[in-house]
Amino acid sequence: MQVRFTKMQGAGNDFVVLDETQGRLGLTPAHYRFLADRHFGVGADQILTVRPSPAPGVDFEYVIHNADGGEVEQCGNGARCFARYVHDKGLTPKTEIRVQTQAGVIAPQLTADGRVTVNMGAPVLEPARIPFDASGLPQQRQSQALVWPLALQGPAPLDQVQVVAVSMGNPHAVQLVEDVEAAPVAIVGPQIEHHLRFPQRVNAGFMQVLSRTAVKLRVYERGAGETLACGTGACAAVVAGILLGVLDHRVDVHTRGGLLTIEWTGRAQDAVMMTGPATTVFEGQIHIPEEL
Repeated sequence: MQVRFTKMQGAGNDFVVLDETQGRLGLTPAHYRFLADRHFGVGADQILTVRPSPAPGVDFEYVIHNADGGEVEQCGNGARCFARYVHDKGLTPKTEIRVQTQAGVIAPQLTADGRVTVNMGAPVLEPARIPFDASGLPQQRQSQALVWPLALQGPAPLDQVQVVAVSMGNPHAVQLVEDVEAAPVAIVGPQIEHHLRFPQRVNAGFMQVLSRTAVKLRVYERGAGETLACGTGACAAVVAGILLGVLDHRVDVHTRGGLLTIEWTGRAQDAVMMTGPATTVFEGQIHIPEEL
């Protein structure tokens, strides 16, 4: 099977974008894993698929598969690349685009400076809706945030972490660290991702607060491992920081791949706004082996 693709990146979070507006490609999880493979395929953190509008009032459907082949609900950096793709490819003349995702409708907007702003919707904080099993855990409150202890398998001090659980259409567990570069992301990240308290697994965020308007962030993503940036992770981290009382309402998030700007009023019903880059890297065609 010959498949045309576009390689894109947003703050270093990289994607293979596929166009299914004229028909489905019929790809399987094995095909998505092949495309994401950095040795034998194209290489990407996620595969993004553009599909036609599924309902009135919506411009496109946006489907996301992680590097492990599993479909996920949301990807913030991907949403920006999605908007840049459909506009640059002439699939829509709009600069504000309504997109259906598994987690709901989002509205990316192309800005005059070349970046893309995405209305990511309101954060979800209720444990059952994240989903997060908080049964039997001691409830600790810091300012407006609920902080939960998670028992891990490592030796002290890696036997427990304190997290704020947030969903931005996908689940996140955010913890504060003193030095994000020294944080044991590769050790603790997989344990948090697969923790039994998160029945759909979870993205593990490690946030260092630089000031009330700036943080450094690393994220161990569900199904992808640590990435250079995570848009929903940046949103979740800022939400957690605002609820913890350590951040203001507009925060620059410094990731290893670049800068994202997150804005949130702190009111539960208000949407989180994310602004950042979206860049096309190259285009091509790849043969997917039949034996996959």
